[in-house]
Amino acid sequence: MSTAQHKIGSGFGAKSTADEVLEGIDLSGKLAIVTGGYSGIGLETTRALARAGAHVVVPARRPEAAREALEGIDGVETDELDLGDLESVRAFAERFLASGRTIDIVIDSAGIMACPETRVGPGWEAQFATNHLGHFALVNRLWPAIAPGGARVVSVSSTGHHTSGIRWDDVHWRTGYDKWEAYGQAKTANVLFAVELDRLGRDSGVRAFALHPGGILTPLQRHLAKEEMVERGWIDEQGELLHPDLFKTPEQGAATQVWAATSPQLDGLGGVYCEDCDIAEPAPEDDARTGVKAYATDPEQATRLWALSAELTGVNAFA
Repeated sequence: MSTAQHKIGSGFGAKSTADEVLEGIDLSGKLAIVTGGYSGIGLETTRALARAGAHVVVPARRPEAAREALEGIDGVETDELDLGDLESVRAFAERFLASGRTIDIVIDSAGIMACPETRVGPGWEAQFATNHLGHFALVNRLWPAIAPGGARVVSVSSTGHHTSGIRWDDVHWRTGYDKWEAYGQAKTANVLFAVELDRLGRDSGVRAFALHPGGILTPLQRHLAKEEMVERGWIDEQGELLHPDLFKTPEQGAATQVWAATSPQLDGLGGVYCEDCDIAEPAPEDDARTGVKAYATDPEQATRLWALSAELTGVNAFA
């Protein structure tokens, strides 16, 4: 079977920054929504898009913290949104739709990683619920504003998707919770979401992409003890990076999602997984660090996950 999942030679790479991939791209008059757009790579994404002329809406679980982090950046507005609370998702979407504006870019950048076993809503596992189901409901509820402008939707996944496919018999980890495998399942869901959204939305001119931003030390690691990061070989006992060349700066970490959201090199493409500012290759069987696993881009699994997500959230713009 042929696939678009191959590098296109973008000219950018792992060390490219968000500003570099946006050079020469004018986003004046464009509206972007960036979840998590006030922290880590999300903050750098907001800054870069705003510098390129976009108006950026940053929905945040902590609006006051968002306003403080975004102070001084022109063309940015904040609102309240808790992705782990479907009522909050509905309320934000209704407020936005009432403004009558259309959306050109959606970047689903917010997320949680490797948290202790936590339940939200009707007892859902928090990483799957927040990283996937919350964004699923958000995009579906915002569809009336996404479709008219032929938006790009960017789903921020991770190389963590290599850790686990979808546990179809127990997506909410009722038994045997493992924080890293639960994170991996959520990141696989982020890729499958983009695959199916691209299939459903392309007739409206909407294209969707998933990506691995790279390894970046940001507040995403808030649930990890220093000892665990030392054990994983990320930092030393003093908290210094052991292998700086393996990690990106936040500016570099934001680059792939900004590239996926704006690059004319991706015109006519979609439903693919990107890394290092290019389309990624399929993952080698023996490599858990690069490329995309076949189960994460499997169209049948993507359709199955969409149906499950619609059933769980009660939202489906394509029903």
